Amino acid sequence: MDEKRKDGLTAEADGIIEGRNAVIEALRAGTAVDKIYLQKGETDRTLGHIASKARAAGVVVVEADRRKLDAMSRTHAHQGVIALSAVREYASVEDILRAAADRGEAPLIVVCDEISDPQNLGAIIRTAECAGAHGVIIPKRRSAGLTAIVAKTSAGAVAHLPVARVPNIPSLLKDLKKRGVWVFGTAADGGTALYSADLKGPAAIVIGSEGEGMTRLASENCDFLVSIPMRGKLSSLNASAAAAILLYEAVRQRIG
Repeated sequence: MDEKRKDGLTAEADGIIEGRNAVIEALRAGTAVDKIYLQKGETDRTLGHIASKARAAGVVVVEADRRKLDAMSRTHAHQGVIALSAVREYASVEDILRAAADRGEAPLIVVCDEISDPQNLGAIIRTAECAGAHGVIIPKRRSAGLTAIVAKTSAGAVAHLPVARVPNIPSLLKDLKKRGVWVFGTAADGGTALYSADLKGPAAIVIGSEGEGMTRLASENCDFLVSIPMRGKLSSLNASAAAAILLYEAVRQRIG
């Protein structure tokens, strides 16, 4: 098998759709597309057609420079457009709250505030499912989505756990609070020590991005900022490790 054909098959397996015709065909066929990257500054009519068709279908369209597209490309023939297909449809926030009500449990939700690394997001979804959380919520932009790499890292958890996508995380947190859900953010300088946090009631755990932590607006909309004890020389944990620690403290409290 020649190298280009092999790269094309690898890309397909990872849900990467490259090139104008391939992306147009995917949209026409109703393929679940998570996100489309278009080359910044291109005024080509075909790319404009792809953008308007994608937006009409509710697909997130992101402008990216050529270097980013070249780095993402497996076929080296992206023609200024790369789409990432979604492995499943997104749930709604209502679906997640309903899942908790159906199980007769206080909601336990993980909110990922701009987790851009697909492997971190996959690991968080896997842990959330194992801990019995009712769902994960991510933002539409500046976040990894339900792509094949996320599905693979989640070890199949994406098939069992609802994942919702919202336009605005601070608005979501305000809405959850109105519904009686307490919002716990993770922060190194948080005023609430992890083992003093009461996670038995309706709870949303907010996990910030790998480098920056929570955004300012997300942080301001938390009821509590929780700090994880750090006994070594390093001052922070990987996002998926922080999520696991908080989730399993919630599990411990709820079964205790």
